[in-house]
Amino acid sequence: MTQNQTTAHFNMLEQQVRPSDVLNTRVLKALENVERSQFVDESLSGLAYADTELPIGFGQVMLAPVVIGRLLQAIAVQENEHVLEIGTGTGYLTALLASLAAEVTTVEIISELSEQAQQNLNNVGISNVTCCVGDASCSWPLADRIDVIISTAAFVTVPDDYLQSLKVGGRMLAVVGQGNMMTANVINRVSEWEWQTESLFETVIPAIINAEPKAEFEF
Repeated sequence: MTQNQTTAHFNMLEQQVRPSDVLNTRVLKALENVERSQFVDESLSGLAYADTELPIGFGQVMLAPVVIGRLLQAIAVQENEHVLEIGTGTGYLTALLASLAAEVTTVEIISELSEQAQQNLNNVGISNVTCCVGDASCSWPLADRIDVIISTAAFVTVPDDYLQSLKVGGRMLAVVGQGNMMTANVINRVSEWEWQTESLFETVIPAIINAEPKAEFEF
């Protein structure tokens, strides 16, 4: 990493993420150790540490660092947990999750992005990730219930299959809503038949592919 990028990376943490009340030491360490510049196109390397979404091709974006930091702090992944990520992109959030969890399964609908993410993860030496290609807009088959689910794109409503896929004591982080009205939520499975939702903060991120709001027709 160049000196300019090193400084920009430091400034991202100290001038953007920490002032946004992201203070969890494990999350901050992950953001320090994983270089965002390794997961963006070379033409965007000068913006790698800016607090903004960055295009990654195919109409998709990488979420802004502050949003990622707040989401990671809210979901509080532990080092013995297995995480399902919906929407791999180029693998930046995947890498952060992998540094916090025991194992990550990540699903991307666009095969080219999944291949790019796998290469990026290989390049930075991350090996506890399984990259899958497919449509996870409604569900994703798992061998067993899982500790944590996190989606990098917004749902209008969270599919019930994902809530059922959580272990008791597990949790899902999802941005829910449409248009300019979205809220980041953590949904905790507190018993076999009970889930509790905690609303965290308002944000706006792209809708998950194949679960976008349907157009309303006026007659």
